[in-house]
Amino acid sequence: MLDNRSRQVNKNEQVFCHSSFRWIRSQFVHSLNLEIQEFEHLATGAVHYHLASSSQENVFLVALKTVPTDSTGVAHILEHTVLCGSEKYPVRDPFFMMLRRSLNTFMNAFTSSDWTAYPFASQNKKDFYNLLDVYLDAVFFSRLDPLDFAQEGHRLEFSQPDNPESELQYKGVVFNEMKGAMSSTISVLWQTLTRYLYPTTTYHFNSGGEPGDIPDLSYQQLKEFYRTHYHPSNAVFMTYGNIPAADLQERFHANALQRFERLDSRIEVKDEKRYNAPVNIQEYYAVDEGDDDKTHHVLGWLLGRSTNLQQQLEAHLLSNVLLNDSSSPLRHALETTDLGAAPSPLCGLEDSNREMCFVCGLEGSDPAQAEEFEKLVFEVLEDVARKGIAHDKIESVLHQLELGQREVRGDGFPYGLQLILSGLSAAIHDGDPLAVMNLDPVLDKLRKSIEDPEYIKTLVRELLLDNRHRVRLSLLPDTGLSQRKESAEAKHLASIKAKLDDQEKNEIVVLSKALQERQNQEDDISILPKVGIEDIPEDINIPAGKKASSGLPVTYFQQGTNGLVYQEIIYQMPALEDELLSALPYYTSCLTELGCGSRSYLEMQAWQTSVSGGLQALNQMRGLVDDEQVVRGFFLLAAKGLSRHHADVCELVHETLINLRFDEFSRIRDVISQNRSTAEQGVTGHGHILAMKAACSGMSPAAAVNHRLGGLAGIMAIKELDDSLKNENECGSLAEKFRSIHGAILASPRQFLLIGEAEEQGSYTRELQQCWQGETQTSEVVTPFRLTPVRKQVRQLWSTNTQVNFCAKAYPTVPVGHPDAAALTVLGEFIKNGYLHRAIREQGGAYGSGASQDSSIAAFRFSSYRDPRLQETLDDFDGAIEWLKSKPHKQQQLEEAIMGVVGSIDKPGSPAGEAKQAFHYNLFGLTAEQRQAFR
Repeated sequence: MLDNRSRQVNKNEQVFCHSSFRWIRSQFVHSLNLEIQEFEHLATGAVHYHLASSSQENVFLVALKTVPTDSTGVAHILEHTVLCGSEKYPVRDPFFMMLRRSLNTFMNAFTSSDWTAYPFASQNKKDFYNLLDVYLDAVFFSRLDPLDFAQEGHRLEFSQPDNPESELQYKGVVFNEMKGAMSSTISVLWQTLTRYLYPTTTYHFNSGGEPGDIPDLSYQQLKEFYRTHYHPSNAVFMTYGNIPAADLQERFHANALQRFERLDSRIEVKDEKRYNAPVNIQEYYAVDEGDDDKTHHVLGWLLGRSTNLQQQLEAHLLSNVLLNDSSSPLRHALETTDLGAAPSPLCGLEDSNREMCFVCGLEGSDPAQAEEFEKLVFEVLEDVARKGIAHDKIESVLHQLELGQREVRGDGFPYGLQLILSGLSAAIHDGDPLAVMNLDPVLDKLRKSIEDPEYIKTLVRELLLDNRHRVRLSLLPDTGLSQRKESAEAKHLASIKAKLDDQEKNEIVVLSKALQERQNQEDDISILPKVGIEDIPEDINIPAGKKASSGLPVTYFQQGTNGLVYQEIIYQMPALEDELLSALPYYTSCLTELGCGSRSYLEMQAWQTSVSGGLQALNQMRGLVDDEQVVRGFFLLAAKGLSRHHADVCELVHETLINLRFDEFSRIRDVISQNRSTAEQGVTGHGHILAMKAACSGMSPAAAVNHRLGGLAGIMAIKELDDSLKNENECGSLAEKFRSIHGAILASPRQFLLIGEAEEQGSYTRELQQCWQGETQTSEVVTPFRLTPVRKQVRQLWSTNTQVNFCAKAYPTVPVGHPDAAALTVLGEFIKNGYLHRAIREQGGAYGSGASQDSSIAAFRFSSYRDPRLQETLDDFDGAIEWLKSKPHKQQQLEEAIMGVVGSIDKPGSPAGEAKQAFHYNLFGLTAEQRQAFR
């Protein structure tokens, strides 16, 4: 292999690359403990950034600049169809097939506003190379079968596919996905704002596709977009892990790049034309009857290029100074004004586009209050421009940026993928991703800049007050809009049908039949690479904590946290009366938002920001490993911070718990109102989870509480509570409930969790001991938390303002300690792979479907996501069971299901996340030995 490598030397550094590439530069980033290397493919100009790390979880991403000129969703539909079969792998659905034939820790594809990316990750080198071969062939040599375009994008189909006299319908996975996405008010708000904020560039359009525009996209337009955009000259390769760059580049070149030549033309996003004067816009969004008092007002400013790191971090600094927490001037004004219910979820800086934008806003307002809202914002900005911001507040913001730079994450996306995505926008827009991922030099420069008291004042004036490219958008509720859209679509389809001749009707019938035949065909999947059960490691590494020798009950996990420390205090949940149980989620959400002792909530917010990465209060409830009807509960308060601030974090946690006050009624009202908004906005994004919670609510006590407190019933309850808190007496009553809950928790047995570097264990435990040594607990026996056993059937239908549906069905099963739990877990993957994906996603047109065993509540759940159907999907859930019982099944299907489950079990988290998981599983009896036995 060395014959195909060239060595580049610079400042005593040696970096190998494949002979088809040239090395450009390398930089070691101490805060990330890795080296970033930049290369260019000689023939095509494709750029490769490699994040050389010791991590065994290797990550690959290839991204292409995709610049739509309309809202037909061409980039989004192409993202789907590209993964539906390629030159080397001409099977119907290699992407979903490889999900079952690999040990991946992540596989997906993303469509952003101006790029499309195809990432995956795996800890197994053989598996990584298998996926790399499939992804390279899919991206650069896709078949783009017209039937895949019909399935994934859009098509016309009769409601009875073989009956031309039945109603004509639009079908397609992306079409239904975007109907669901654009049912979200926040999505509508963002797309409307960017349509005016970016009047002439690609951000003017909805890259995901507007449901009304998607049917305008033709198959030929899709193919042409692919031809011009999916070329290595328009590509950025980014990788992370311990596989050398040269080995990766050999695969890139041999499997794809050697077949291309450099393109002369470049795809790029130009700078936006600037407004000479601010623009005021009023538009509408669809709501249900009774929700017509929820006008959104937002202000958006177009800023400079995101590729200028200095400007980007200055914009982040200013955004956080204004909006970071409740003690920040603009957020405080938006939270406390009577002009609206809560700050807009859009508040903050958007820096992924070529040119950034800053947004602030209010929701739950009135149409007539647009000018008052704008006046309020400008009063705050003028005040900051005159008086500036306290230096310690600005230091706190820089502290948050440093903490974000140093933290090793990975509990959602793989850590390597998060790093890659942080630099992807810069790479796409010809910026410098190395600089973006190595913030320390710019942070040092900002620390010097903020010594000048005029610095923030100048930023406010230049970026916002004197910036004429500004849009004020008022989005008003319209209770008749959904019906008008549905009527318009139905009328349009009826008009299309009326103009169809017999041949055209027959073509629609033939297409439907051909697509169904293709969906039902059995492909020869042996041409796809695979790993097997023999490739699965025998054991998994579960971190083990050690009991500290201090007087406190402390468990310490020695983990590589890159200079951060994580601290939790855990209380056994006490028995609570029913009305206190109902108030429990509001107590936990308010706990970290209130004042303590002599400090107001504003002072506490500022303190949190200055020494920590924030506080989080949580409740955990779970059935026993051998009996789901017996539930344990724990309350915890978690914090994290840089090592040098650990003593301060200890004091912060102690003060929050010991001296919490409940007399700031207006603050409690604001927090509840904001939580209500968040809960309502989450329905369209998490409808399948909410539906499953409802379906499972009769299975066990924990499942019933999940639905009651955190499900659809919980959303109804917080709406009623928020409305009632306009009465001062009701607010006082809620505060008394908080006080009762808090007292009961503090009287319960407690323990501590610390996670940090091995060498810091002694100092961390001493600082914790010093902080809590004066706090003794009562010796009285506390009645532990209990819930009434439940096992009943649930049949419910919930109505919400969305153009799609979310279906769920559940069956009572067994807890994790039962011998059948493992088989039921595999059964979920088996049914999803073998039946549901085809029946509900491909044939039914839903964006997603699933089946899973939840052993914590002893329930097996079916679900669908952004689904155009209702009863038909519920019938498919029943059909899955009949399929399971009546069809002969192959051993390979079982092996694929087992690998899917084990892959999800083995998926690595962050060092701190894995330690927390091990600790909290132990609290509920899920020991490392039990988890290994289950695996």
